[in-house]
Amino acid sequence: MSFTRTALYPCNPVTTRGVSTKLSSHQDKIIYANGRTIVIHDLKDLASSRTFTGHAQSTTVARFSPTGFYCASADATGLVKIWDTIGEDQSVKWEYRIISGRVNDLAWDGESKRMIAVGDGRDKFGRPIIVDTGASCGEITGHAKVVNAVSIRRQRPYRAVTGGDDGLIIFSQGVPYKYDKTIRAHTKFVQDVRYAPSGDVFASVGSDFKVFLYDGKTGETLAELTGAENAHNGSVMACSWSGDSKSLLTSSLDCTVKLWDVESRKVAKTWDIGKGVTNQQVGCVWTSSDDLVSLSLSGALNVFDKRENKDRPSRVLRAPQKAITSAVRGPSHTFIAGSADGRTFYYDTSSHSIHAVEGEGHTNLVSGLAAGPNENLYSSGFDDRVREIEPSDGTFSFTQASFSAFSQPKALTGTMDGTLFVVGINIIEAIRNNQRVFELAPTYVPSAIGAAGNTVAIGAEDTKVYVYAWDGRALSQSYVLEGNKGPVTAIAVSPSGEHIVAGDSAGKIVLFGTSGKAKITDRWAHHTARIASLAFLCPSTAGSATHVASISLDTNVYIYSVTNISKYVAIRGAAPGGGSAVFWLKSQGNGKGELVSAGADGCARIWEVSLP
Repeated sequence: MSFTRTALYPCNPVTTRGVSTKLSSHQDKIIYANGRTIVIHDLKDLASSRTFTGHAQSTTVARFSPTGFYCASADATGLVKIWDTIGEDQSVKWEYRIISGRVNDLAWDGESKRMIAVGDGRDKFGRPIIVDTGASCGEITGHAKVVNAVSIRRQRPYRAVTGGDDGLIIFSQGVPYKYDKTIRAHTKFVQDVRYAPSGDVFASVGSDFKVFLYDGKTGETLAELTGAENAHNGSVMACSWSGDSKSLLTSSLDCTVKLWDVESRKVAKTWDIGKGVTNQQVGCVWTSSDDLVSLSLSGALNVFDKRENKDRPSRVLRAPQKAITSAVRGPSHTFIAGSADGRTFYYDTSSHSIHAVEGEGHTNLVSGLAAGPNENLYSSGFDDRVREIEPSDGTFSFTQASFSAFSQPKALTGTMDGTLFVVGINIIEAIRNNQRVFELAPTYVPSAIGAAGNTVAIGAEDTKVYVYAWDGRALSQSYVLEGNKGPVTAIAVSPSGEHIVAGDSAGKIVLFGTSGKAKITDRWAHHTARIASLAFLCPSTAGSATHVASISLDTNVYIYSVTNISKYVAIRGAAPGGGSAVFWLKSQGNGKGELVSAGADGCARIWEVSLP
């Protein structure tokens, strides 16, 4: 194969205020849903994480089978897909529409032969099925409102428990699963129910701040943990058991995570995540490798070590929750990405880690990122601001400098003299040292911009590329290039200034030569949707560009040869949901290059490509 994916940096779970987010684990991996993507997040080796993109609708929950060989994932329409987690192709073995609405939770039995899905169906709130056939193996009855959680006893005789917005817990016997009793321990929404691995006991948590324990075989209420000292004083959103069934982990909207000793019924440890809504805890899972993970409303995954005498997480895993909208290569072995919710992250490819850029950033979508001459980076957002990002001691942070643009920035690029060019609605602004030094109000509608040296190329909605010379004080138009068939949506200038490449809304890419001021080829028409980003590859800083990488809303990445325009490499499905950014990390000098692709699924992928 002419390309290999060498790393995948996953997005974090999508969260909703006041709604429990379900996490599942197998060994040192956790699994969760984000948009139409299911993410298998490797806690030990982040770059080895994987994604499943087989759903056409927004996914809601995913659960590993007891063996870990399969995963069941569900979406907002009630469709459940069961797929292989081991094979590279992640083939779907079965798919069933179990209920006619959103699935909130799934549960496997201990033999991986049966499953129960619960949620917000129009005719029923849950249904148990046989995995191999999809046939019903009982019924879930007794609830009057949406069911939020389900759990199955792994040992025979099988039992199942469900909890919902009606404040009820329904205890069922099986197989086939039939109603046995209603448990009215909670006075508000039941957010989560979980059987202990031993099957002797199960726990429930709810919006009444309470945690209960029940007998696993009979459903009899054994104890209320909430009466203990240091109990939660907010809605308890999730719980998870230790492998030996002796400890219980709970996460709450009071911004704390508690570890309970089941035998003594007391709190063994409390971790305080912080203050504010973003630190509310909405999900948790206890992995078999003894990692305790809790999910903040902000999307941060907090990992705890019960052996440490700390009241804070041992590490915090941050990543985008929304689509990546812009990305750029940073100094050394880093790159920066901005997301649709205004947050900015930096990725370290040597340690395979993701961190949030510190300081006051954007409040809305990050529309552009650009590199400056002194390792500083710059960002623009739909909050009409341009901000500076400064590296320091291996971290990145926003400086106090902030520039207010005339209008909402569409695109951003920089030149080596430190000048930034911002494309607005009907204006191009030149910014240096946080001050506007020049502005251009063109007769056309600008849509994209690229720069290198003293050459600035502006793509327009009239399908033309306008090329300017920058003398440090003003832009002077040099010539106009034509060849695109639609509004120009992405543009790049080679570092030497020899070539300009422009992509349009029709998916067509045109390569121009600046010496002849004419197009070299318009045969790069393999994309089927809008071009989102383009990048030149130069083996040396002073040399000519040899290849062009492109990414499009059609999810594909293409690498074209500048010297032999008929040769290319296609990476199909490189950005599920649609691509937004592509750039080169390095040329390896052995006929291979390394590039990054990112897009709507919030994940960034690194590819090693055999250059055409």
